[in-house]
Amino acid sequence: MDILISNSSGKPIYEQITTQIKNMIISGALSEGDALPSMRLLAKELRISVITTKRAYEELERDGFIETVTGKGSFVARKNVEFIREEQLRIVEQTLQKAVDVAKSSAIGLEELIELLTILYQEG
Repeated sequence: MDILISNSSGKPIYEQITTQIKNMIISGALSEGDALPSMRLLAKELRISVITTKRAYEELERDGFIETVTGKGSFVARKNVEFIREEQLRIVEQTLQKAVDVAKSSAIGLEELIELLTILYQEG
C-alpha cells in the first residue's frame, strides 16, 4: 500500500493515513473486502508508532470505511461507495461555501475565485 507521510504537513500522521486510505477506497484503488496491512506491518513500513496506525484504523472503522475482524485483520467495508463519495462532496460543499462567504464579504469576484480554485486544484 502506497502511503506517503509528510513530516512538514500540518496534518497529524494518523490523519494523513486515514485521508489516503479513504481516497484509495473512493477512487476504487481498494475494493470492498480487500485486506489492509496489519497495524504493525503498516507502522513498520511507514516507520511510525503502532499507536498511530491503530488510531488511523479506528477512525476508518468509525467512519465506516473498514471493518476489523478479530484474529483476521482489517478489510475495506462493504459499504455503498457512492454514499461515501456523497459525504465527501458534502464536506467540499461546506468548505467552498465558507470560501464564497469570505470572497463576497471581501469584494472578491467570481472570476477571481474560480481562478484561485483552479490554481489550487492544479497544484494539489
